[in-house]
Amino acid sequence: MTPKQLVIYLMSGPETPALAEAAVEGGADLVELGFPFSDPLADGPVIRRAAEKALAQGMRTQACLDVLAAARERVSVPLVPMTYSSLLEAYGWERFGEDARAAGATTVIVADLPAGDRPELRRIQLVAPTSTDERIRLAAKQTDGWLYLVTVTGTTGSRSEVSSTLAGFAARARAAARDVPIYAGFGISTPEQARTVAELTDGIVVGSRAVEVAEEGPAALREYVGSLRRALDDG
Repeated sequence: MTPKQLVIYLMSGPETPALAEAAVEGGADLVELGFPFSDPLADGPVIRRAAEKALAQGMRTQACLDVLAAARERVSVPLVPMTYSSLLEAYGWERFGEDARAAGATTVIVADLPAGDRPELRRIQLVAPTSTDERIRLAAKQTDGWLYLVTVTGTTGSRSEVSSTLAGFAARARAAARDVPIYAGFGISTPEQARTVAELTDGIVVGSRAVEVAEEGPAALREYVGSLRRALDDG
């Protein structure tokens, strides 16, 4: 049986390479590195605060790529920058794709770029519960590695329970995506939620709660990620 994949999201900052290493030591299979944006549509209060802090630390796109390169020196798992169209418009789309991979990125996520737009930029595609089957099929065809299921409508952030619509959405995505692995994110924070979501998907993405715990340092993050890893492996 293929192990469920555990993706941990961290906001880019001076301390992120050490945090990425701690996450991997805890059992993360992949680390997303958020590039801060001043007006992120999908981000809840935790990620917004982290982005504001990162911007205050000078984390613009080039600085984030430097953080990515430093993280790559510490870990061997896939590293995936998560960024926004406006940042890439300013930096240059083709230039970003080249520089991200040169810095050690496995692929990229552009949170607000729909499937079908800029197909020349290979990236992980996102779909939401509101996505049509046709849109999911297109995203699955174009995605780079796996399909990212945004499990809820609204912003990121911890929630008390898994969305009641996830099972239906995951089944619909599975049918449309066929052989493409599906990972689910948004609203997953506890080991119990991780286990529940992983029963429906091939992997999970944990963002807001990981960012919160990361503020306590690498040791706390390693322990938290370890609790998620055990939940997935024991499930």
